[in-house]
Formats: sequence, C-alpha cells, structure tokens
Amino acid sequence: MENFNANCGMASSNPLLKLLNITKRYDSPHGAEHLAVLSDVSLEVQPRESLAIMGPSGSGKSTLLQIMGTLDRPTSGEVLLEGRELNGLNDREIAAVRNSQLGFVFQAHYLLPQCTVLENVLVPTLARPNHEKSGKNANEASGKKPETVEARAGRLLNRVGLGERLHHRPGELSGGERQRAVLARALATEAGILLLDEPTANLDLAHQAAILALVRKRSDDRETSALVVTHDINLAAEFSDHILLMKDGKSIAFGEPDEVLTPDLLKELFAVRV
Repeated sequence: MENFNANCGMASSNPLLKLLNITKRYDSPHGAEHLAVLSDVSLEVQPRESLAIMGPSGSGKSTLLQIMGTLDRPTSGEVLLEGRELNGLNDREIAAVRNSQLGFVFQAHYLLPQCTVLENVLVPTLARPNHEKSGKNANEASGKKPETVEARAGRLLNRVGLGERLHHRPGELSGGERQRAVLARALATEAGILLLDEPTANLDLAHQAAILALVRKRSDDRETSALVVTHDINLAAEFSDHILLMKDGKSIAFGEPDEVLTPDLLKELFAVRV
C-alpha cells in the first residue's frame, strides 16, 4: 500500500483545530512494553469542515476523537483550539472550553433519566453566560429578537422529529429517539465543533438523512465543524469534505472522499471489495 504523510489537512494559518504529533500510550503491567494507541498523528480542521474518521476496530479513531474533545489528554503532542494550546490548561479551564466550544454525540447517550427530553437538551446551557443563554450575540447583528435557550431547544427537538416528546423521559424513548435527543443537545450549545461517534448507528434511513442534513446546515450557517467517527462508508462519502483513514493508531490516508475511498485502501482496512 502506498505510504501517506501523517500530517493531514490543508495547511492554514488559522485552523479551527490543530493536532501536532499526537501520541497516546498506556502503561502495561509487569514492565511490559507500553500499549501505543495513537502514534504521531497530526491534523488540521478548518471552520465549516466536515471530517469523517474511519478505520477498523482498535485503530485509535475513538481515542483521537476523545482527545479532540478534551475528554482525554495525549501522552505527547499538542492540541490547539483556535490557536490556544489546551494541554497546559487545568481541569476547570478544560471544562470551560468543553462547555462553550464543543458539542458531543456519543453512542452511549448519557441522558439524565430523571429529566425530560427538553430538560436534557437544556443541561449543557446551564453554565453558559447570560448573554449566550438569551442568544443575544447571535441575533443582534441581524436585528432579530433574541431567541431563548428554551425556544432554541424546542426548535431543535422539532427539527429532529421529537416535537411531541418534549416532556417524556429517556426511558420512554426508543434507542433512535434517544440518539436524536443527544444530537439536539449538542446543537443547542452553539458549539463551534461537533464531535460525533457513530451518530446514525441507531437510526432508520429517513432519520439518518434528516440528521446529516441538519448537521451540514449547522456547519454552513454557523461555521461549525463536524468530526464524525463512523464505519459507514456511504455516510463518510456523502457527508464529509475530507476523510481520515486510520490503522494501528496511525494516519494512513487523508483527502477528499473520492481520493481516499479507493478499492486498495478499503481492502487494506476493512477487507472489503468495491
């Protein structure tokens, strides 16, 4: 297989997110060799970019997503968000970044069972400054009346097909409905980066298309970047501007879908014929 440079992404003086030589290792017991989960991965993500991360199980893609989302720290390397180096921040500062600039959609829904769907969507907004809660900054320039977070949450739940489920609790929802509630929660934060781990795994085809269209519209309207871990080749091809392929903790290819989703690479990674 052709060798690819581990430095991925179009070089830019102002990337939204930049990873430099990211390595993640875990200590092994009894003096055994360290377990290397990520090895020297570099990447740049631009505003409004949709990036799919693909690879076989154990390739390091979910660990990379967690490091991008400040849920884990690299063993070495740098993570820069809007030019700000994050590795030196303390836990409280990291939590503030996570709450204000990042939105998450993971396979484990992490919905609060005692809260309604609407309340769950509002949870990430509780620690936001008052002017952000009212939507003041986003609407003043256009002369529109500020939208409250409650109104925004209700609007987003309507958009994902849960308008009739606002006051139900997670235990009363199907798996697909819970997945859509989590997406609405991520979008309600007005985050600049959305991180999605298999976001359509529990959805039927109609809801898959609607969810992806909503994420793309958010990217176009708000200059939001979307980073998606997926095994779905069709999703990656249709949704993403660029695809990062990973194997054994390393970046092996980066490019536009038609450049990366080639028969040789797919056979190497997934043992599939195309």
